Amino acid sequence: MTEPKSANTGSPYYVPPEPKRLPAFLLAVAVHAALLAFLAIGVSWQKVNPVTVEAEVWDMAVQSAAAPELPPEPAPEPEPTPEPEPAPTPPPPPPPPEPVVERPAPTPDPEIALRKERERKEEEKKKLAAEKREAEKKREREEERKQELAEQKKKDEAERKQKELAAKKEEEAAKKKEADKLAAEKKKEADKLAADKKKKDAAAAKAEAAKLEKFRQDELKRMAGAMGSSGSAAKSTGPKSDGGYIAAITAAIKSNTAYPGNTDVSGNPRATFRVDQLPTGEIMSVRLVKSSGVPEFDRAVENGIKKASPLPKKKDGTVERTLDVNFSMKDYD
Repeated sequence: MTEPKSANTGSPYYVPPEPKRLPAFLLAVAVHAALLAFLAIGVSWQKVNPVTVEAEVWDMAVQSAAAPELPPEPAPEPEPTPEPEPAPTPPPPPPPPEPVVERPAPTPDPEIALRKERERKEEEKKKLAAEKREAEKKREREEERKQELAEQKKKDEAERKQKELAAKKEEEAAKKKEADKLAAEKKKEADKLAADKKKKDAAAAKAEAAKLEKFRQDELKRMAGAMGSSGSAAKSTGPKSDGGYIAAITAAIKSNTAYPGNTDVSGNPRATFRVDQLPTGEIMSVRLVKSSGVPEFDRAVENGIKKASPLPKKKDGTVERTLDVNFSMKDYD
């Protein structure tokens, strides 16, 4: 409790509060009640009568003797007259109440009131600050909990995506493996078909070449037999009597000949080739009989003759088996 300030400090004298009367009144009532109880117990103890006890002595050894005569019973004593109860002592009257002295209410000290107001405000500020700190801690705990939940959710989502990606990769790998297997089987089958086709084409080409070679040998034999039977060694140098046939052959060979060199040379070089052909017009062989002196021109004309196969036929459908073909460089100007 704050001690009252003296007049030296500049504050008024503080009167202590008046003591309460209720405890004194209760103590007086308890003392009187105890006194009455003590008196009542004393009176009751004096009224108790003494108890009379009679006893007979028997001798257990002499049982066969006759019982002695009993003396006559004494006359009963008269009951004692009970004493009158003493009158209870009246309790002492209660003390008169003390007169109530009205004391003037102490004048409140403005400085004390201001100090109490400041203390109250400080307490309120501390309480508000504590509540604010508690709310801030609660908010931080909520934020931490939300962050943990978000991180856990993000982690679960990442694990789910990783599992889905792994499953997708496994599925793609399985599909790729199956596709590679099918592609390998198709390639194997295609290679087998290609090899079979190649074998068939090679066999067909071989058979065609053998057939053509046999036909060529037969023609050569026939030509050799015909020359031996007639006894003429003259060779046909071109169908001189059929101008259209010669022009057609010349045009066919010239259209298939490409000479990129310079044709403006002196002397007009001329190349002669001997061509053997089948009755169908297909060329069997081309031989250079006389060179033009320009190897590039000779090769260009030889290639043009080969590209022109089969050569044109006569109007009657026949061909000359052996032809001497002459081409000059000026023909390609």
